[in-house]
This record gives sequence, structure tokens and C-alpha cells, in this order.
Amino acid sequence: MSAIFKREFRAYFHTPLGYVIIAAVYFFTGYYFYTYNIYGGTTDFMQLFSLLFSVVLFIIPVLTMRLMSEEKKTKTDQLLLTAPVSGAGIVIGKYLSAVCVYIIAIAGTLLAAVIASFYGKVDWPCVTGNFIGLLLLGLAQIAICLFLSSITESQVIAAVLGFAVSLFLRLVDGISYVTGSPLLQKFFGYISFNERYSPFTLGIIELKNIVFFISAAVLFCIFSTAVLERKRWN
Repeated sequence: MSAIFKREFRAYFHTPLGYVIIAAVYFFTGYYFYTYNIYGGTTDFMQLFSLLFSVVLFIIPVLTMRLMSEEKKTKTDQLLLTAPVSGAGIVIGKYLSAVCVYIIAIAGTLLAAVIASFYGKVDWPCVTGNFIGLLLLGLAQIAICLFLSSITESQVIAAVLGFAVSLFLRLVDGISYVTGSPLLQKFFGYISFNERYSPFTLGIIELKNIVFFISAAVLFCIFSTAVLERKRWN
């Protein structure tokens, strides 16, 4: 697993992809920080983290699109499947490599908070809660997009599917309002990433929301492993 992780992590920086993703997240973080904190003269980071919700949802499909689909397209997945490593080890290694790049990307929010602390009092418990929420959101979304990458050999299709799922997760709150069924409203409300993420932006860390994001991450990693193992035995 460690060998898979090291290979995939290095691969992000052997091409411009890793640098572009990190730069994009830092750009939006810096832009929102300047607009709402420096220009607005506040150390309240709730708005910044709320706006980063949409950024993260649409950046992650680009981060994960090549993880599994590239292996299938170049047929190197056959080598992986014959290597002395389990399907779960392959998936976890690839997953953790994307997670590490993601953590580097969102670390800019903490840098912004440190800068703000020189000019005013920063509510660090609230910033910590926001960061944990952004991290958990990423963990779940990376797992979902990793699974989508595992079911196609086209990076473009993997990215498009990721964008489609991200858009659905972004609009699911609106869908719950227009549906006439109380059961569907409850279901959409339950799976809404926005509903789960919003309390973190207020500095509220609830166990049920932590469990939700971690469970989603674990579930879709299992799905990706199942796809890989199925190919191994076919």
C-alpha cells in the first residue's frame, strides 16, 4: 500500500495537475479572504469556508479523475492486480495520495487565519471546526470520485461524472423542497452534504455529521475495492 501511495503522490507533481489544483484552491481561498476578511475588516471565517464548499465539490473530480481510469486505459491495472497487494491496499494507497494533496490545498485556510490573527482576535475553535468540516467533506467527496474513476477508463468521463455528482450534492437541498413526498424530503435532507457541512461553518462539531462523512468515505472506498476485485477474478 505504501508503494502505491508514494507512486500516486509523486505522480501528482510529475505533471502540472497537483500544482494546478493546489494553486486553484489557494487562489479562491486568497480571493475570499481578501474580499470578506481583509476588505471587510473581520476575523470571522464562516463566509470563507461556506464559499469553499462549492469550490471543493468541483475541484475534487479533477483531483481524482486519473486515479483509476488511467490505469484501465493504459492496461497497467493488470500489473497492479497481479502484484502482491490486495485490492483494498491499492484503493487505500490511491485514496490517501489524493487526500494528502487535498490537505495541502486547504491548508491555505489556516494560513489565512494566522495572517488575520496579527490584526485581530481569531476565534480558533470556530476556525478549527470549519477546517475539520472542510476536511471531512473532502474525504467523502474524494472517495465518491475515486469510485467513479474506477468504473471508466476515460479521465474525461470520470471528471464529468464527478462534476454531475457534485452538482447534485450542491442542489439536493433545492430538490428536497420541490418534491411533494415527505419521505423523499427526509431522504434528500439526510444525504445533503450542505446540511451536514453547514454546522461546521458555525464552529459546531456534531458527531452525527462526522460519522456521516466518514461513513460515506468508507462506503465508496469499499465500492472501489469491489470493482477492482471483480476485475481481478474475471
